[in-house]
Amino acid sequence: NRMKTYDTYVGIGWLIPGMDKGLLGMCVGEKRIITIPPFLAYGEDGDGKDIPGQASLVFDVALLDLHNPKDGISIENKVVPENCERRSQSGDFLRYHYNGTLLDGTFFDSSYSRNRTFDTYIGQGYVIPGIDEGLLGVCIGEKRRIVVPPHLGYGEEGRGNIPGSAVLVFDIHVIDFHNPSDSISITSHYKPPDCSVLSKKGDYLKYHYNASLLDGTLLDSTWNLGKTYNIVLGFGQVVLGMDMGLREMCVGEKRTVIIPPHLGYGEAGVDGEVPGSAVLVFDIELLELVAGLPEGYMFVWNGEVSANLFEEIDKDGDGEVLLEEFSEYIHAQVASGKGKLAPGFDAEMIVKNMFTNQDRNGDGKVTAEEFKLKDQETKHDEL
Repeated sequence: NRMKTYDTYVGIGWLIPGMDKGLLGMCVGEKRIITIPPFLAYGEDGDGKDIPGQASLVFDVALLDLHNPKDGISIENKVVPENCERRSQSGDFLRYHYNGTLLDGTFFDSSYSRNRTFDTYIGQGYVIPGIDEGLLGVCIGEKRRIVVPPHLGYGEEGRGNIPGSAVLVFDIHVIDFHNPSDSISITSHYKPPDCSVLSKKGDYLKYHYNASLLDGTLLDSTWNLGKTYNIVLGFGQVVLGMDMGLREMCVGEKRTVIIPPHLGYGEAGVDGEVPGSAVLVFDIELLELVAGLPEGYMFVWNGEVSANLFEEIDKDGDGEVLLEEFSEYIHAQVASGKGKLAPGFDAEMIVKNMFTNQDRNGDGKVTAEEFKLKDQETKHDEL
């Protein structure tokens, strides 16, 4: 009638003697009728209110849950992956789904209903103590049931729709976890017989990839799109973990790169595409590599530089080089193989920047006095 359970310790004198004895030996979910004679109840005088003297009492009891203050959590493993390279430890950051119920099966919460994992550090006090402990030692993909007594849960007061002193049952599915100190993991599955030329900063790469979560959920695939992904390595065109994962790779090589979120898309993820704090798995095949230029250069000569370089650029011999003349000359050198522009960048933008660096007074033309090669002027990335 009060819409609330009766909560008490048993066997230590908190109840009338008959009830103290009658509740012993019950199982969770058990129902029993306990008949108590007056000398084990309220005796000759009754309780002075509703219960008369010398009354025998009949209690219809349903036991919803029980625990002992000395209880720890209880763990039941439901599914443990065969391949478990690492188990979670204190300080790891977990993403997991859960269903939360009371011991009698009453539902109180679920991450599935929100269509989003619960993400937290473990062993650091960010969650109730029972879950903090119960999530230690799990494998990625593991499913387990964690039974949490109230002193390791929400205590005597409860919280929200969780009653006070309630034993809680969490059915957990671990999606992934990582540690903030983790770096990327690289596993090479295939290398061609000739694997002597390895990718480095500045190289222009063309590669295919499948991107997925650790549970196998596919996020993206260049194979499905039918075109490669192309980047200049080391110039921030991909997340840092991918940039690291593509280093020292040869054409034809296939590898798997696992990227923790702090080297991927972080806590925010990508709305509608990558969940926040997700560990990412990239299966990569490198198809083409165009060697980059030495660091700091956007154009290099493939041979000796003409002693009369300025005169060659200044075709009309007026002592001034305009952008059109400069651009025409540089592209001609590239076309003939005498010069090389940094691969993967906008060629016109490179040439324009080269010209701007030479045009020191900003008047839109370069004179012989302004014109210098890179080894003559270390402040600019010009010729």
